[in-house]
Amino acid sequence: MPVHLRARTAALLPFALVAVLLAGLFAFIPSASAMTRADRIGIGLDITRHQTGDPYRYGAAGPSRFDCSGLVFYSYRHAGFRHIPRTASAQARRMRRIPKRRLHRGDFVFFYSGRARAGNVYPVGVFAGWRRGHRTMIDAPHTGSHVRRERIWGHRWFAGTLR
Repeated sequence: MPVHLRARTAALLPFALVAVLLAGLFAFIPSASAMTRADRIGIGLDITRHQTGDPYRYGAAGPSRFDCSGLVFYSYRHAGFRHIPRTASAQARRMRRIPKRRLHRGDFVFFYSGRARAGNVYPVGVFAGWRRGHRTMIDAPHTGSHVRRERIWGHRWFAGTLR
């Protein structure tokens, strides 16, 4: 092999090595389409948790201010659920209703007035698990407050899920 070709090959070798290493690294990262529904629900809950402390603003859907349904919309859209509607009542219509005893982290808590149906929903929260014997949720409750984890208040709510 001529000397100038050997020099060119030697100069390109580090670039080729880096390309092969990067290709091997990215081959093991699952694509969004390869993630399970449960994976995306977990990511949605993580995104919701990371908004804790952000201020409430009526009608806001992020990235740094939220109302209750805007928090769900922002978090779960970013987790790959493209069909999440913007308002709490539309979200309640879209979710599959489940018994309260079947709540899992990342499911939804819909509060209502009147009869327990989607048209009567006003706020929504994301179920965050149990703390000191009480169910908790992450929500953006009202003007003057911030996104926070708190006990689920009252009994006039129903559960919904994306599972």
